[in-house]
Amino acid sequence: MIKIQELKQGDFVIAVFEEVERRGVVAETAPDEKKVRVITENGKQDFWYEVENVFGIALSDAEMGRFGFDREILPDGAVKYKKNAFRMVIPRENDFSSVEIWYREDIRKDPNVHFVHQLQNHFHQMTKIYLEEVVGTTVI
Repeated sequence: MIKIQELKQGDFVIAVFEEVERRGVVAETAPDEKKVRVITENGKQDFWYEVENVFGIALSDAEMGRFGFDREILPDGAVKYKKNAFRMVIPRENDFSSVEIWYREDIRKDPNVHFVHQLQNHFHQMTKIYLEEVVGTTVI
């Protein structure tokens, strides 16, 4: 479950209803009612979900690819993800437990970034640009 105050319009999440998980985008939140409106299935389904049925999408190499990040393996085994002037480094492949992100002079060491929506929110705070999926990205 996600804290409702973490969610922003455009954040990618997993919404669950009757044990079916759907990847979707947050359209709006209703903090007083503890509900989140999520658009799923390529914009065809638009439903309100109880916040306890909305979950973060864990960061992974595949997720970084969905958002158009280029990947570079560093000599010490760390992995750097790059998108324009924005950078994120993880200590080793597939280890998103500790990250460092920076954009120009704004450097954040070990921020709370373990899920896609958290990365999207930091990216927007730092760059003033919304982080969206790259059209035509396929993840296997």
